[in-house]
Amino acid sequence: MKNKNVRIKLGETGTGTADEPLGWGITPFKRAYYVRKKYLRTDGFRANYNSGLCFYKFLYVWMNYVQEGGTKIRALGWKYWLPNPLLSFIWFRVAIPKKPPGDNL
Repeated sequence: MKNKNVRIKLGETGTGTADEPLGWGITPFKRAYYVRKKYLRTDGFRANYNSGLCFYKFLYVWMNYVQEGGTKIRALGWKYWLPNPLLSFIWFRVAIPKKPPGDNL
């Protein structure tokens, strides 16, 4: 069985962020894709240090996405800095929502 490839594009320019098969590198969970650093095709994600707390995934920080032209999309993703030890597939990965902000489809 062939794995389904996920192609994640962000921003107005449609910058390619990830294009890999689902699995350990890109893991879907709830309403997001959790992407290992190795599979990110951009270095535009920057922590903005606004933190949050999920009652079962624990402590996370929001990530801004800075496009090549310098345009910033605030709080586009998040990363768990103190993750639940039982959910190893979210450890230190950038989480990108499956439905991009502003997408009303």
